Amino acid sequence: MSAPEEEFYSEERWQNWLDRLRDEEIDPEDEDSARLLLNLQDDVAIAVAKILKAYDNSAIDDEEALEELTDIREVVLSEPDFEDEDKLMLVDGVQTSLVCVFYSAEQYIADGVADETDVAGYVQAAVEAEQGEDLDRALGLSACAGTRVVEGEDLDMDVLDDVEYGLVTEWVNGLDSLQSALSDPEVIEDDD
Repeated sequence: MSAPEEEFYSEERWQNWLDRLRDEEIDPEDEDSARLLLNLQDDVAIAVAKILKAYDNSAIDDEEALEELTDIREVVLSEPDFEDEDKLMLVDGVQTSLVCVFYSAEQYIADGVADETDVAGYVQAAVEAEQGEDLDRALGLSACAGTRVVEGEDLDMDVLDDVEYGLVTEWVNGLDSLQSALSDPEVIEDDD
């Protein structure tokens, strides 16, 4: 094939976001700061959604899709070089949310859609696993929920209404970004 290979995401793009965070006064209570963090998360989710769509449309095969996901994951989940502890913590929160996005996409490509229950059932089981301190199982179940989101099942964030904040709420927050990206994969400008 002589067509140029599509770049789904780049280290430079991630660094541009981190540079913006470094340069701005960040207050998670402030709407603009919160939006910047959400845009950072959504931007990565959009890249993952594009890989999934390319895979579903047979533009790339499973091996290429998994390689692309691995490349993005390595960039996005690496320790950022921040001196500001608060900003480091905020980026860590975004990274935590994105962990489940990557696992869900990888599981979808490698194993297909989890079919033992619906999204809400998987999220509830993940919450129970987290309460039992079985975090590997909690992540696995959250990723199962994610495969259903990729398949097009609706993730209703109300499923977390009575759930104490923790890793599962972070992961499901990432799945919400993935759901938005799959339904409307508009690129978020990282330079506005």
